[in-house]
Amino acid sequence: MRNTEQRSKLTAAFYALGAACFYAINVPLSKLLLDSIPPTVMAALLYLGAGLGVGIMYLFHFPKEHRTERLCRSDLPYTIGMVVLDIIAPILLMLGIKHGTSSNASLLGNFEIVATTLIALMLFKEKVSKRLFAAIGLITLASAVLTFEGSGSFDISLGSFLVLGAASCWGLENNCTRSISNKSTYQIVTIKGLCSGMGSMVTALIVGERLPDLRYIAAALILGFVAYGLSIFTYIRAQKTLGAAKTSAFYAAAPFIGALLSLVLLNETLSASYFAALMIMIVGTAFVVADTLVRQHRHEHSHTFTHTHDGSTHTHTITHSHVHEHFVSDDRHGHRHTLEELEKYHIEHV
Repeated sequence: MRNTEQRSKLTAAFYALGAACFYAINVPLSKLLLDSIPPTVMAALLYLGAGLGVGIMYLFHFPKEHRTERLCRSDLPYTIGMVVLDIIAPILLMLGIKHGTSSNASLLGNFEIVATTLIALMLFKEKVSKRLFAAIGLITLASAVLTFEGSGSFDISLGSFLVLGAASCWGLENNCTRSISNKSTYQIVTIKGLCSGMGSMVTALIVGERLPDLRYIAAALILGFVAYGLSIFTYIRAQKTLGAAKTSAFYAAAPFIGALLSLVLLNETLSASYFAALMIMIVGTAFVVADTLVRQHRHEHSHTFTHTHDGSTHTHTITHSHVHEHFVSDDRHGHRHTLEELEKYHIEHV
C-alpha cells in the first residue's frame, strides 16, 4: 500500500515538473509573438490553443471515461471561478510582458507560488507544513536575489504590477482548480481553454484589437497547446496527489527554465546572481521533495521488564508512544531502542 502511495507521489512530482517545463516556454516565445499580436488577442489564442488541443485528446479518451469523473452541478462555482480568473490572468500577463522584459516577467511569476500557498492555507484550509513554508521562503529568497540583480531585471513599473496581478489571479485559480481536480482532467482543461479563450477574445474585440495574420494565429495556437494545454493538464494531474500548495512549489522551476530560454532566444544575459539564486532554489526544491516523501508516524510500544527485589521476582510492562519521521520505502517499518533508553524507561516507571 505504501509503495503504491510513494509511486503515486513521485509520479505527481514528475507531472508538476513537467508542467513547469511546458509553461516555461510561454514567456519568451510570447514576447516574440507580441511584436505581431495584440496582448489580449494573444491571451485568447493561447487558451484557445489549449482548449482545442486537449479537446482533441478528450475525443479519444471520452469513451473510456466514467460518468462520475465528469464535472457536475456542485462543481459549478469553482468552474466559473476558474474560467473568470483564467480570462483576467493571461491578459494581465501579456500586458506585463509587453511593457517589461521576458526575464522580469518570468521571475515575478514566482509570486504565484506564494499566492497559491497563502490562499490554500487561509481560504481552503489546506495543510502547509513547516518544511513547505521553509521551501516557500527559500523560493521567495531566490526570486528576490534575481529580482534585484540590476537594470532591466526589476523595476517598480506598470509591467511589474501587471505580472504580479496575473500571478495573484493564478494563485486563486490554482485553488479553485484544486477543488475539482479529482474530476476529468481532459474536461477541465478543455472547458478552461475554450471558455477562457473565448472570453478573452470577446474582450479583445470590445477594446478594438485586431486579429493578426493566419501564420501568427497558428503559431500562438500551437504555443497555447503546449505552454498552457499540456502544462495545465500535467499540473492538475499533480494537484490530485500533491495539493495546490505543494504542486505550486514544484512549479517554481518554470521561471529558471524561462530565463534560460530568454538567454537563448532573446539574448537576455544571466548574471552571477542567477546562479546564486539557482543554488537556493535547489535547496528549496529539496525541501519540497522531502515534504512529499517523508511521512510522520506515531508508534505505541510495550516493553516488559523482569527483575528481582528482596527475593521476589517482579514483572513490569511499560507502554509508551512517540512520533518520528522517516522516508517510506516499503510496507515494513521497524525501529530499535538502545539499552540506555530501555534502562531509562525502567527507572522512570518502576
